[in-house]
Amino acid sequence: MSGKNEEPTSYLLHRHATYIPPRVIASSGCWLELEDGRKVFDGSSGAAVACLGHGNDQVKEAINRQLDEVAYIHSGFFESSACTGFAKELVLSTNGKMAQAFLISSGSEAMEAAIKLAIQYFVEITSPGHYSQRKRFIARRQSYHGTTLGALSMGGHKGRRKIYERILMDNFSHVSPCNPYRGLRQGESVEAYIERLAKELDDEFRRVGPNTVAAFVAEPIVGAALGFVPAVPGYFKAMKEVCDKHGALLIFDEVMVGMGRSGTLHAWEQEGVVPDIQTIGKGLGGGYIPISGILIGHRVSNALSKGTGQFAHGQTYQSHAIACAGGLAVQQIIRKENLVANVSEMGNLMVRLLKERLQSHPYVGDIRGKGLAWAIEFVQDKQSKEPFKPELKVAERIHRKALEGPDPIALYHGSGTADGDKGDHIMISPPFIITEEEVEFVVKATANAIEEFFDEYFPLQVRATL
Repeated sequence: MSGKNEEPTSYLLHRHATYIPPRVIASSGCWLELEDGRKVFDGSSGAAVACLGHGNDQVKEAINRQLDEVAYIHSGFFESSACTGFAKELVLSTNGKMAQAFLISSGSEAMEAAIKLAIQYFVEITSPGHYSQRKRFIARRQSYHGTTLGALSMGGHKGRRKIYERILMDNFSHVSPCNPYRGLRQGESVEAYIERLAKELDDEFRRVGPNTVAAFVAEPIVGAALGFVPAVPGYFKAMKEVCDKHGALLIFDEVMVGMGRSGTLHAWEQEGVVPDIQTIGKGLGGGYIPISGILIGHRVSNALSKGTGQFAHGQTYQSHAIACAGGLAVQQIIRKENLVANVSEMGNLMVRLLKERLQSHPYVGDIRGKGLAWAIEFVQDKQSKEPFKPELKVAERIHRKALEGPDPIALYHGSGTADGDKGDHIMISPPFIITEEEVEFVVKATANAIEEFFDEYFPLQVRATL
């Protein structure tokens, strides 16, 4: 078959082959300046990444100083003051709850490392001459843990899994998420809901074989897949009891909601439940450099040190000097400027204003989140919670409306919220440096975009046909 090759829309393979996103030419604080002259408020910090906003001079200076010292060294041969200093900063931030840090480049890589570390832990504690049977993981439906094959196998996001389902690993299974808006039954107490979910997890352990499960994996606040859904109080205590009963580890994925985003530096601090392994990323380096990592609990760290003495995993850019210098600067600024307190204060203001403006809107089903991680779920019927048809792309179109409106703001949109296929939500996760005036702007711009979208596309006369 012959024919002329078609020229691609762009030399860069974008996320969408037919859509070239607007170009950013400058940035400062919470604002982005586009090539066409528009100034856009970064209401989502990209993907909940730019926690310090843009153009922070202290971070730029720290990166430049590290460039003068060394940019890259092989972590198996050498170490840098930046990587050891960063690891110390992170471990000390847990108040002795975690023992060590492992530093890499992306959230997906962090989840892959967590999977391997959990498997190795059981190899380390298994008696010589015996074989560890623990190779399975239990995660939750409508979760998202990354795009690499191991992380994608662990995640329960239908849309992201669909095209690769035939090559995903079969040693991952899934139970229900803790989503009170859709999971709590009418008349059911929170305590009964937790008990039901704990029984489901226990039943899954028994179904696959309790001695084959290495870990239960969950996001303390479900991010992109569900739209910032926090677990109800007491849920993770019950889940940990099930894990302890069967001898499995507990892994928290805090890539999106950790490092201050939830209103405490680590989301697990609010739960009073310490994981054996914690993944971190996104806000870890504020977007100034690619950096992620895992924090390792004493139980796992001790097993390594008393066993083989090494983690059987390594990557080229592990403990990268520039990335660690940038990440260390970001975390020191957050600590010294007490920005996590600002996250909590501004988050409380934001949710109050969002609910005042949007709670009664006919198509707003739920407003939920913590800290500076808030989401709005849209439904076509508030009583039945019936979602919109997927082909309407409600959340995506609201995102476009907000970006192109008179007060441009970037929001993060998601789909599959209700059942993995249907459902729409937008997420608001601005930088930690946001001011009270900017919170008021965010709420106004977001609410205007939502109201204008529904008034334009779903006027009263057609609502009954949706």
